Amino acid sequence: MVAVDESPAERGAPAEIAVECIVPNPHQPRQTFDEQGLAALADSIRQHGLVQPVVVQKTGPGRYELIAGERRLRAAKRCGLKTVPAIIRKYTPDEAAEIALVENLQRKDLDAIEEGLAYERLMKDFGLTQEQTAQKVGKSRSHVANMVRLLQLPADIKEWIAAGRLSMGQARPLLQLPSAKLQREAALHILKHDLSARKAEALVRHLMSQAKPRPEPDAHLAWLQDKLKMSLGTDVAIQVGKDRKKGKIEISFSSEAEFERLLSILTEEKEDPSPSPLSSFHI
Repeated sequence: MVAVDESPAERGAPAEIAVECIVPNPHQPRQTFDEQGLAALADSIRQHGLVQPVVVQKTGPGRYELIAGERRLRAAKRCGLKTVPAIIRKYTPDEAAEIALVENLQRKDLDAIEEGLAYERLMKDFGLTQEQTAQKVGKSRSHVANMVRLLQLPADIKEWIAAGRLSMGQARPLLQLPSAKLQREAALHILKHDLSARKAEALVRHLMSQAKPRPEPDAHLAWLQDKLKMSLGTDVAIQVGKDRKKGKIEISFSSEAEFERLLSILTEEKEDPSPSPLSSFHI
């Protein structure tokens, strides 16, 4: 992966490079940087210097592209440093992009949406499965899957997650809701009442129980039901299984006499004055 060049810096020894000569990596997944964290890192650099070098690759005379260490570079600039220690490497464009994504994903300060976008990019750009992506960043496959699924939420909800207003535990149940409108309404309710993750799950279960779509009527089945109703002179319900190979027909009656009438129709027998099988039952 790494080409060995002639200079000591390019063989792995850190070199001092002017910060103005280093450009950000276009594949950086982090969109926002925690100001408090950067300030703390800058204070540390003032006291101890930049202990861990950044990693760059040369892109032209006096020009370098940052591969890993953007927080360190930003904090160094805050301290007014003119140069930073950097290890120079040589990568293909795909290698540079993959390393930048993986390096950032292994940190803990990406928000959930940035993390999901980085996983999605790894899978799309490099043809990785969720399992392969999880292995590269040291996470479980289910964690990767859950983060990527968050990207399906409406843009405003994703903004609330990125801003820290909604946690992963509060947001994940929203994915079960069938429409963006219902997801927004639930998210606003969670925010307004500051619901815990467990209460957010309970809210979604409640909404799901109310929002279950009614199955569309089968036109042929409805015609058969009407035909039987007309023929038998009473309510009839036909229920079929998903494979349409099994089912049942329910025929309603409201008295013993009606039962006997229906029985005679179904068995093609004349009404018999003998006691009905239901005569011992109270109707």
